[in-house]
Amino acid sequence: MTAVRRLVDAHHHVWDLSVREQDWITGPELAPIRRDFLIDDLVPEAAASGVDATVLVQTVTVPEETPEFLALAAASDLIAGVVGWTDLTAPGVADALAGLRELPGGDRLVGIRHQVQGEPDPEWLLRPDVRRGLAAVARAGLAYDLVVRPGQLPAAAKAAAAHPGLTFVLDHLGKPAVAAGEPEPWASDVRRLAALPNTVCKLSGLVTEADWATWTVADLRPYSDTALDAFGPSRLMFGSDWPVCGLASSYAGVLAAARELMAGLGEAERADVFAGTADRTYGLRG
Repeated sequence: MTAVRRLVDAHHHVWDLSVREQDWITGPELAPIRRDFLIDDLVPEAAASGVDATVLVQTVTVPEETPEFLALAAASDLIAGVVGWTDLTAPGVADALAGLRELPGGDRLVGIRHQVQGEPDPEWLLRPDVRRGLAAVARAGLAYDLVVRPGQLPAAAKAAAAHPGLTFVLDHLGKPAVAAGEPEPWASDVRRLAALPNTVCKLSGLVTEADWATWTVADLRPYSDTALDAFGPSRLMFGSDWPVCGLASSYAGVLAAARELMAGLGEAERADVFAGTADRTYGLRG
């Protein structure tokens, strides 16, 4: 199998607990990642795996984080793009997006994300104030990352249909129940979302939806195959979900699993999954 020439990790995080609490890292199961993870920790991991560029993704819904990430990207040879956060429901969302663009590193802002998975309303994405915010994201020329649970996929599809000018990026394949081995109704809902041409999917986060201690590539394959069939390689992109992936695998292990899952593709198709789709979707500079 010919190696992919360019390699983009389209989804990772960083955090410094001395700067800001990560209030979602709770309980004994998440204890291994309850420490600082800085870009200096990722650089050697990425270099060892041959990663050329990354996309840094928001972790908490506070306005201070995105300017920090943009500044980090401006000083980094690795971070090519930032998916940040702003309050989509705020009347001044368009001005907030413009303000982010003017900050140091503002040219690295490529998308916006909100922790929809934590919203109790399964149709949060369809609220009028949220839809107004999504329209502002589209006008700003940014993508919108969807971090949703399977039960929120129908609303995500409705939102994508309502905003054909906005690219929606499904993080972690919509978090299917890999450990339980239950592909439905997730698979049908993912296919409905993928039927919309303005949707893209990240091959990320699967190892932490599987059994952390015993997962195999075979456990992941039904879900990656569904996403690959639904979106095609030109709308599928690799993401490590580092450092969260460390709960179930090493950085190199996640990449190796993704490569095995995509081994049946041709060279050009693998080049899309491991670089081209991310480059096009986020407008990354090669």
